[in-house]
Amino acid sequence: MARVHITILFVLAAKLVSGDVATPKPKKVLDTTMNPAYIPAEEKHGSFWKKSAAQTLKAKLAEKPNTNKAKNGILFIGDGMSLATIMAARTFSGQLQQSLGEESVLDFERFPVVGLARTYCIDAQVPDSACTATSYLSGVKTKYGVIGLDGNVTRGSCFSQLHQPNWASSIGKWALDQGMDVGVVTTTRVTHASPAGMYAHTSERNWESDADVPPECLAAGCRDIAYQLVTESPGRHFKVIMGGGRREFLPNVTSLVGNTKGKRRDGVDLTELWHVDKVNLNATHQYVTDRQELLKVFNSDDLPEYLLGLFRDDHMDYHLKAENQPTLEEMVEVAIKMLSRSTKGYFLFVEGGRIDHAHHDSLAHLALDETVEYSKAVKKARSLTSEKDTLIVVSSDHAHTMTVAGYPSRGNDILGTVDSAAGLDGKPYTTISYANGKAHSIGADGTRVDVTLQNEFSIRDPNYAYPSLVPLDSETHGGEDVAVYASGPWQHLFTASYEQNVVPHLMAYAMCLTEDHHENCEPIQERVASNSITVKPSTTMLAGLSVMLSKKFCC
Repeated sequence: MARVHITILFVLAAKLVSGDVATPKPKKVLDTTMNPAYIPAEEKHGSFWKKSAAQTLKAKLAEKPNTNKAKNGILFIGDGMSLATIMAARTFSGQLQQSLGEESVLDFERFPVVGLARTYCIDAQVPDSACTATSYLSGVKTKYGVIGLDGNVTRGSCFSQLHQPNWASSIGKWALDQGMDVGVVTTTRVTHASPAGMYAHTSERNWESDADVPPECLAAGCRDIAYQLVTESPGRHFKVIMGGGRREFLPNVTSLVGNTKGKRRDGVDLTELWHVDKVNLNATHQYVTDRQELLKVFNSDDLPEYLLGLFRDDHMDYHLKAENQPTLEEMVEVAIKMLSRSTKGYFLFVEGGRIDHAHHDSLAHLALDETVEYSKAVKKARSLTSEKDTLIVVSSDHAHTMTVAGYPSRGNDILGTVDSAAGLDGKPYTTISYANGKAHSIGADGTRVDVTLQNEFSIRDPNYAYPSLVPLDSETHGGEDVAVYASGPWQHLFTASYEQNVVPHLMAYAMCLTEDHHENCEPIQERVASNSITVKPSTTMLAGLSVMLSKKFCC
């Protein structure tokens, strides 16, 4: 038998030499080896990584629990800022600075503590920004599309909304009840789901102005979100409110100033009503509509007690497209300057909301840039506060379907195509793509689109929509956990994996906002009882509203 095998081998060898048998093609092996010239020289040595690990270990061992009372609390939410978004944004940030990118770190990633939060709604596996806002601000999980109400409500039911036992108050309200100052800063409409979680109780997240609320619900007494912010507790007591959404506050007539038009059908100018309320409180106040006006307030020697900034009719513009609007970093700086005057401390909610909107349109470039801007705002907040008395928590409400895939080489353009291989169809593919979204992966000819032939992609146009597997009008959220970073008093509480609704309870414990308090809190009964805020609008405000409703508005 052995002789037969040997004979066959000799015959095959002879045929190979003569060309009668085709030479077998070697299997295609993916070559992900980076050109050594691009790898930092020090990283090639094991000693580099051992030294780096030793430094990290030393820093961790030097950490001591900070059990001070958190006089101030700042909660940052990057709307839609998934872990994949963080990874891609840090790489993008580094490559903007002409580095390889992967080793870059966003400022909040330097926080000493990180945990994971589970984001589902009680009736939905993948959440929206309404139920999650209720979760991380009120400490109560609720249904999809519902804000500031528990799970006993029916979405869109006015009766459920009016039933006060269903109400879930926010950490902003808890802070006000202890005499602290409170502020809200966002790049979305201030009536949008995330910021609304600070002050609204609504069974329908889309009821931002009275024009959105069904007539029968208005007749029953259900108020829209903008109205709740200006006239009810806790919103009317917020010292700082900044973001977009001016149209939700203005009558449905064309303004002679700025040629803007609101949405409201009740004829009420809520910005004027806000002014009336502050006059009745005998409080200094300022309403601003653009960056110049805001900076004028910031540079003033006599800051107002209350500040309302509505910088766009709709959401604020993306950073890369903005003109004459403040950055998130600038708004945060103004807010902290104003709130820091409080001797009892403050709570500030900050949302980088347009990360989410960019993802919904599959605009990865804009999403990453918005994340970098969000990180700058966190850095600014940290530079203006002390970790001894200020707890800063950075997280997200939910994830998105964006993924970072393939085997691109180290330093490969995060917004480009994978440089180490093509698809089985021979066409290149992008490192970033979406599981579903606005841009189709398959062309009219039934084959996969070659992105390198698309001009918007080639010139890195921020408006380029990255490919998605399932075509939809709008890309969806993702259901995976989100990161929670913490720095400051009681930061160590934020480790491990937990439900998202735990976040405000941990912050409240550190800030001594509840009966369950630590040894560095003063006894709850000794706090000033007069700090408690009434829920109903003041009589003078209602009188002002009556006068305004009697006015005739013309176009």
